[in-house]
Parts: sequence; C-alpha cells; structure tokens
Amino acid sequence: MPTKLAPALLALALTATMVQAQDAPLTAEAIEAAQFGGGDLPGGRSALTAKVQILLDRSGTSPGVIDGYKGEMSRSALMAFERRASLPMDGVLDPHVWNLLQAYAERPATQDYTITEADAQGLVDAIPTDYAEKAQMTAMAHTSVAERLAERFHMDERFIAILNPGATFTPGEVIRVMAPNPPIRGRVARILIDKATRRVAGYDANGNMVVDYPATIGSSATPSPEGAHDVRTVAVNPNYTYNPNVNFRQGDNDKPLIVPPGPNGPVGSVWIGLSKPTYGIHGTPTPSQLFHNASNGCVRLTNWDAEELAKLVSIGGTSVEFLPTGTTIADALNRGVPATDMPVDTPLSLPAETQPTPAAPVPAQPLTLPADPVQPQQTPEDTREELAPQPDPQADPLTDALDSVLPEGFVVPPLDQATE
Repeated sequence: MPTKLAPALLALALTATMVQAQDAPLTAEAIEAAQFGGGDLPGGRSALTAKVQILLDRSGTSPGVIDGYKGEMSRSALMAFERRASLPMDGVLDPHVWNLLQAYAERPATQDYTITEADAQGLVDAIPTDYAEKAQMTAMAHTSVAERLAERFHMDERFIAILNPGATFTPGEVIRVMAPNPPIRGRVARILIDKATRRVAGYDANGNMVVDYPATIGSSATPSPEGAHDVRTVAVNPNYTYNPNVNFRQGDNDKPLIVPPGPNGPVGSVWIGLSKPTYGIHGTPTPSQLFHNASNGCVRLTNWDAEELAKLVSIGGTSVEFLPTGTTIADALNRGVPATDMPVDTPLSLPAETQPTPAAPVPAQPLTLPADPVQPQQTPEDTREELAPQPDPQADPLTDALDSVLPEGFVVPPLDQATE
C-alpha cells in the first residue's frame, strides 16, 4: 500500500509546489531577467509571460491587460503576432517569435513611477450596478489610485499590487510599473473584426497591420452586426444614454437615464460610432474580463486600446468589417476580401446597447481628438510620453527584424497548418 501511495503523494506535492510558484509575487527584477529557454510559456503567472506581454503590447499586438498570466488573451495576441510575421499561427512561444519580439526590447520592461497628487484626485468610493444610481453620480471615475495607474500602464489591477507588495499607493510613493510605448501613430483605413478569435485588427491603406486588439464582440443573445460599415463618430469621455425602450431592461428602471462619463462607465473612456446605428467600438470598465464577458452587440476593447484606436481612425475614411462566420482575419487578408464583397447592411434591429451621447461635438475629418476635458493631467498618453521616448512613426521594428532573424531559406508552412 505505501508503494502505491508514494507516487500519488509525490505528484500532489509537486502540484502544490507548482501552484505556489505560479501565484508567488513577482518582482521587476525577475521580469527584466526573464529569458526564453525553450517550450511554451509556463502555466499560471510568470515573469516570462509578463515580459512577453509588454513586448507584444509595444509591437501593437495587444495582449489586453498585462498580468503575467498565461491565458487566452495572451495566446490570441501571440497568434496575431504570428499572423503578421507570416508564421504558423499556433499561439505558442517559440524561438522565431521570441527573436522577433526582441525588436521591441530596446529598453527595460518595467520602470519606476512616483505617484502624484493628481493621481489621487477625482476618485469615487464605488461604482453601483443600478443604472438609476449611476445616473445620480457626477462621474464614473476610477475607484482607487491602483486602478487608475493600472490602466495607465496597461496592467491588471491585481498585478500592479503583486509587483508592489506593501505599497499604499499614496502621493509621493515610488512604485514599479510596466513600461509600454506611447500610443502608435498613423492612420487606420480598414478594421477587420473576427468574432471567432475575438480580435480587432487595423490596417493602413497599403494593407500593413497597424494595431491588433483583443475584444468582446457581441454575444449569442445580442450578436454584433454583419457586413461592412464605416466610422461615423468619435466621442472622448462620453456619457451613456440608458433607454429601456431600446436597451435592456434593468430591474425597476423604466425611464431613460443619462449615466455620466468616466472610465468606469458602460462604454468606458471612448466611443467610436459606426454607420450602423447604435453600434460602435468602445472601452470597458472591466478590461481583464474581455474574454469572459459578453457585450450587447457592440465591440469592447480595453480603455487604452480604444483610446489609441480613436486617434488612428478617420470619420468616413475607415471601413469596419465584421467577418462572416468561418472567415478569419488571415482568410480575409489572404483572399483579398474587399469591403464590397462583404454582406451589406440588414434592416435595423436595435441591440441592447445604444450609442452614447458624445461629450463633445463630433470632430470633422481629418480626425484630431482633443485632450480629455475632465482630467487632462491624467491622460495615459501624456504620462507615457514623458516616461518613454517616442518611436519613429515610420519605423517598423518587426519588418527590420524579419529580414535579419529568420533563417535563410525559411519557408512559411501551408495555410492549412494555421490554427486561427
């Protein structure tokens, strides 16, 4: 009997040890020292995953929140990165992917940040779930300094606490945060939305990928629209109109309500309205839940990704294509599917999510978004501009890296080996 129990007990002990190691607090030093040693990313939370996530983020291939955790959003980002590099899309870290990511490792993955008085201003105690109570508030603001800074540096709120054990997050305190690049500059002419892989990819007029984000895209009950549309409005820091005659019915709320603006509002910090009435691309108050939540027909991004995209699109000059079931972004690119070949608009059927009222007049084309009128000193892009050098908008580190890293004679496997 003891001989039979020993292996089981040993396996249990090893499993417990692995779980403890995965959940152990990480340090900035561990992230900086992390190196690829072969094989996929380790399970659970690890310094290597955090490093890969920040490098993906800098490349324009967003992993969503940076949390050091190996999950579906990170895997989808690796697949998108592989798609861009014409590599087999399996979402697994390998030598080719790691070497190409080094093009974005020109500076440390983490940085020091001193919390300011402004960081602690304009917070609210909590965000209620009832829309009538939301409508009584002055702003859907952040609920803590940790939440505000986590969004500013593209991090999960829990991860910023893990990286700074014992921190009080008060003005004057120096903490360690991730070091994303400033927002990407350029112009997105075409957006492809893949419901199956839950990715939103933006391309310039020459067909070059500019950005690629994870997203919540509709649900089975309230699906996103089909076909090709275009960007019609952009609202920064928008409020939100709840109308039970158009939207979902919440509790006893039977009258229209105006929910004030803020990053914790129903549509986050940005609304990009489409030519399909009531539909749009917008932010979210719960960035870590993108692949777990369902939306009411619209497309949700993290607030920072939505803010970046809003500055890349142009009103009337950016097409937005919801790919048909069974067609991936890779398919659309390889087949050269133009917007005119996509299904046309169907008669309007109002979803359970309505277009918010813009906080400012709709800007004219070409689009130049103003600074946040409520808290301009807290805009993430302003902070990152000071902490990180602005890359050359014409440079493409990945293209340069592809020329020098891929082995001579490397042949891309057939498309039927891709898994996206």
